[in-house]
Amino acid sequence: MERLELLKDWVKTQFPGRSFSFTPASADASFRRYYRITFDDSKTLIAMDAPPQHEDCAPFLHVADLFTTAAVHVPAILTKDTAQGFLLLSDLGNTTYLQALNNNSADADNLYGDAVDALIKIQLASRDGVLPDYDQSLLLDELNLFPAWYIAKHLHTALTADQKNVIQTVFDQILRNNLAQPRVFVHRDYHSRNLMVTAPNPGIIDFQDAVYGPISYDLVSLFKDAYIYWEEERLLDWTIRYWEKARKTGLPVALDFSDFYRDFEWMGVQRHLKVLGIFARLYHRDGKSGYLDDMPLVMNYLRKACKRYRELTLLLKLLDELTPVEPEPKVGYTF
Repeated sequence: MERLELLKDWVKTQFPGRSFSFTPASADASFRRYYRITFDDSKTLIAMDAPPQHEDCAPFLHVADLFTTAAVHVPAILTKDTAQGFLLLSDLGNTTYLQALNNNSADADNLYGDAVDALIKIQLASRDGVLPDYDQSLLLDELNLFPAWYIAKHLHTALTADQKNVIQTVFDQILRNNLAQPRVFVHRDYHSRNLMVTAPNPGIIDFQDAVYGPISYDLVSLFKDAYIYWEEERLLDWTIRYWEKARKTGLPVALDFSDFYRDFEWMGVQRHLKVLGIFARLYHRDGKSGYLDDMPLVMNYLRKACKRYRELTLLLKLLDELTPVEPEPKVGYTF
């Protein structure tokens, strides 16, 4: 509560004499909190609270500048106090892609088409040396969240020596594929909760963890979303549409779609192992139980990919040993 009062006092200094109300806008998986400020004339802004002992505003400001230069729609930075961890942002509204799709899934083609167009703009603006590298060390650290948090903490299971060898072998294979992919700017959480329905569409938020890494990563985040399920035929069609557009713009995607799709799926294996670890950590360390409901869909994606590639058979066998097979999710089902 002390942070909220400090934030309110800071906002008052930015708008002396004006009255306004504060309401929670959103909270993410970190220590950041967002509040919608509504003035008497109904104008709204967003205040971000990023406690400096836990969060650094500098990456958010840096990526906001990069993405603005790429001509995609991100919040404008109106004023800031990085010492306190406060930012004042333009308001991109309160309708996420997830909410919009829950209300009318018939809009999916248009919404995802807009998201793909924005993603391509971000990727075309990519250059080396301005964002952290999504290198082997970082990719491996993310993979290791799976045995550390999902297997050990969530399943309360100690791996045998043979199972540990399977993990090591499969992780090596995944990393070889991921690191061989062309590199671009990567939002790192480009999905339905971080895309807002706006004009121009989409509004893009929660980009402070952006890196320079595999070209298929954000596409996996978008299409194999942990929070909403689409049938594979539709995902394949959307992925083909992205690949065709990317080729026409000169992005370094594989010349053969089957090669690109294999990279897309293997990148998904890395991401889904990571996400299962993160969701387990959010529950067991941070007390955020809501993410447990999102695990079955993520596991479903992971199992399906493992079934399609002989090299991932060992991982599928390990998953079968550790966890029961979940029922097939319903199309359009949200978690």
